[in-house]
Amino acid sequence: MRVYLDHSATTPVHPEVTKVVSEYLTEKFGNPSSVHVFGREIKKAIEDARAQVADLIGARPEEIIFTSGGTEADNMAIIGAAMANQKNGKHIITSGIEHHAVTEPCEYLAKQGFEVTLLPVDKDGLVSLEELKDAVREDTILISIMHVNNEVGTIQPIKEIGEFAKEKGIVFHTDAVQSFGKLPIDVNELNVDLLSASAHKIYGPKGIGCLYVRKGTKLQRITHGGGQERRRRPGTENVPGIVGFGKASELAKESMESENKRLTYLRDKLMKGIEERIDHIKLNGCRENRIANNVNFSFYFIEGEALLLSMDMKGIGASSGSACVSGSLKPSHVLLEMGLSHEIAHGSLRLTLGKDNTEEEIDYVIEELPKIIDRLRSMSPLYDAHKHKR
Repeated sequence: MRVYLDHSATTPVHPEVTKVVSEYLTEKFGNPSSVHVFGREIKKAIEDARAQVADLIGARPEEIIFTSGGTEADNMAIIGAAMANQKNGKHIITSGIEHHAVTEPCEYLAKQGFEVTLLPVDKDGLVSLEELKDAVREDTILISIMHVNNEVGTIQPIKEIGEFAKEKGIVFHTDAVQSFGKLPIDVNELNVDLLSASAHKIYGPKGIGCLYVRKGTKLQRITHGGGQERRRRPGTENVPGIVGFGKASELAKESMESENKRLTYLRDKLMKGIEERIDHIKLNGCRENRIANNVNFSFYFIEGEALLLSMDMKGIGASSGSACVSGSLKPSHVLLEMGLSHEIAHGSLRLTLGKDNTEEEIDYVIEELPKIIDRLRSMSPLYDAHKHKR
């Protein structure tokens, strides 16, 4: 059996999305900047897709700027907002568990003379609203807090943060790559000024995303060369990607409620099965306040990469909180910020479910994972030392 449980990394393209993308790769190929009928047809398709994406989050179509994905949207939001508002101050607030697409632009701005405050999180990965309020200064111009953490699935108090930021007149950005199309989002209820999203997390094509920019929000563009996307993001539009993103957004809205119920059932069954069959483990992230498709455990006395390879041999695709970078194994910065030791963080496993996963597949994982853990622990000197301590 082959089981794909890495949907937070990417999702398969929905068949209906594939159909519309193919149409705009072959039959409908015009340049939307052209004034003839071929170009006008494409221009209309882009605007229809813009409306579909906007509708998913309660935005106006003109507030949606198409990008190459979530990373570009995060860069555009953070660098663009900081540069546009620097006359009011140079202080930025974010958290220690953000995606690198947020932390690296902040690091870049710090080298340009901005000051960045990294908020801590609690053991469940939650930002404290009170600590955020305490961190705000007169020269704070931007707050960026992710909606849902990509590793542990914790949902942040975005509405409350947004209300505070609005009250203080501070630009508020949220990286919603993991929540867009999965959680109900209304940008007006959340009080966000900028929101990043990506199509390939919701069964759309790769290479396309968007940035929601609330009307009136100051944003300096970071690329130059044309008038596309209301002069905010120049370059010939990725038309097949855009129409695919629009269709994926439409489908996500239609299925969100029923799919969340189904995924919550499967997620809870998976969590319960693992906890009942394997000892010396730790659930990472909030048990209740987490997105429906995320399961993340740390397994003591085990190294994450060995666990992933063993699961792959059984046909199970998952991911770890460890990443092999330049030949050195580094534990997840998210788990370390949540207070886990390097040793425990190295043994983390993220299982993220999607629309095609079945209960039979979950049963298979619950059956195979304990066997893998037992085998790896039997070879672990750490586990051997633990047994002899008892």
